[in-house]
Amino acid sequence: MPDILKAVVLGIIQGLTEFIPVSSTAHLRVIPALLGWNDIGAAYTAVMQIGTLIATLIYFRKDIANLTKGFIASIPKKDYFTNDASRIFILIIIGTIPISICGLLFKRFIEGEARGLYVVSAALILLAIVLFIAEKIGKREKDFSQINMKDGIIIGCAQALALIPGSSRSGVTITAGLFRNLKRDASARYSFLLSIPAVGLSGLYELYKERALLMNENFPGLIIATVVSGIVGYMSIAFLISYLKTRSNLIFIVYRIVLGLIILALLWQGLLTNME
Repeated sequence: MPDILKAVVLGIIQGLTEFIPVSSTAHLRVIPALLGWNDIGAAYTAVMQIGTLIATLIYFRKDIANLTKGFIASIPKKDYFTNDASRIFILIIIGTIPISICGLLFKRFIEGEARGLYVVSAALILLAIVLFIAEKIGKREKDFSQINMKDGIIIGCAQALALIPGSSRSGVTITAGLFRNLKRDASARYSFLLSIPAVGLSGLYELYKERALLMNENFPGLIIATVVSGIVGYMSIAFLISYLKTRSNLIFIVYRIVLGLIILALLWQGLLTNME
């Protein structure tokens, strides 16, 4: 398959699965493997996420502007946490700390053994079960503006689990939001805004650190994949926010479990290898 077409396929996979709670990393590991392609690696994936980051910035531009204005307005009054917009702005910053620390501490494991398909399949299945429990016991009574300090810290800590391939960044944060009794669409909205600093820092770091390798490995293809992921990602955000206003996460829970079992079956039959 031509490199440009491969880049388009990878961009579509990234854009479709980054925001829907089914794990973009799992799909970027499994689908290329089934097509006989090499694992694109964590660095390529992190850079490609810049496309979906831009989609998030565009889609939530009004939210970002309002949160920023609220924080700036709270500085003279020093009422950082009584002002809803300022509080959520600060909680997004605080919520980025756990994933940043864990990402640095466990970087070698995340980019190595953790990308094994046994880890991916286990994360898909186990965290689907946790999401199912959250759907059942969460009261879903709190709006986006009602997110408090405890909510922000818990959801931020949950985001660190997204470093495990197969977990899904949106999946773990939406799950934590449901456990904290947020409405589904409010949980998704906060999840996407919370991802902005983490994804941005990760993508820029990998782009700088691996710049020589990425430049040598079809850099135009990486650019194409990133642009496609952004376009498809924007549509995915709009879909999920609308979907969760009236529906549950059940379809994603079932999909994750089925996908995890399929991966295990393919591994046991020797059609996939645990590590590339």
